[in-house]
Amino acid sequence: MNPSGVLELQDLKRGQVPIASLQRDLTDELESGAVISLTALDFPLSKAEADLLDPRILAGAKNVSYTPATDKLGGTSCIGAEAIALREVMSRYARMAREQVAALFPSYKEGIKVMRTSLRPAEVAGRKTSWRQDDTLLHIDAFPSQPTQGNRILRVFCNVNRAGKPRVWRLGEPFEDVARRFLPNIGSPFPGASLLMHLLRVTKTEQSEYDFIMLKIHDAMKADESYQHSVGQTPVEFKPGTTWICFADSVSHAALSGQHQFEQTLLVPLDAMRHVIKSPLRILERMRNRPLR
Repeated sequence: MNPSGVLELQDLKRGQVPIASLQRDLTDELESGAVISLTALDFPLSKAEADLLDPRILAGAKNVSYTPATDKLGGTSCIGAEAIALREVMSRYARMAREQVAALFPSYKEGIKVMRTSLRPAEVAGRKTSWRQDDTLLHIDAFPSQPTQGNRILRVFCNVNRAGKPRVWRLGEPFEDVARRFLPNIGSPFPGASLLMHLLRVTKTEQSEYDFIMLKIHDAMKADESYQHSVGQTPVEFKPGTTWICFADSVSHAALSGQHQFEQTLLVPLDAMRHVIKSPLRILERMRNRPLR
């Protein structure tokens, strides 16, 4: 892994299954906070599909969403034949991402849950949004409405920009350093708050204390302007045709610029990890000196 926190593989082709020793090494790096960058792993699009990579398809959202479990599209103004084509390309990306994760990290294959697929056709830089939704600010990922109970948020990204424009990220400090900085100012949830939010359908399941803390850390990072400017960070460019994978719940990241990106979210069971002790849940439990689930 280079000093930026990115492990780059230049020769891996789609459908290629690495040897077992490389699979283990990649899994170890991923669980240690690396971003795995696959520079030769494009997501091919037909001309008709590429024509859909236009901000006009958005309907008041920053991305188009697709839910594989229900085959439902959201966040788009497309109707008719365009909606059918958009649904098909996003379904294909979801399958590709799942297959790629299975090939690289076979220990995650059983029990993995395919979550939402996203297409981000608009330019990141200059987009007006609230600070909580501002992806140009360093953050770790947490789900406000879908508690994970400590299971891992794995994301598979692909830059499909046809104009040669890179997706520019910046990477911050390791998760344990982030937690050490923000956890002391985070209390505990009010008794009964988790059940109430679930009954009111704010969350799909009851939120654990872990989920409560992760959301608080996410917000505290973005809200702290001094932290955003002073913390050590490294810019990283992902060129068109590159796929990259990371545990977004532990990698401190921000997207500074770029247009035309696919993204697949997968939920990996905590017990599928090779090094559970490196998970955010175990790190936070060690700091709090008690279980958080």
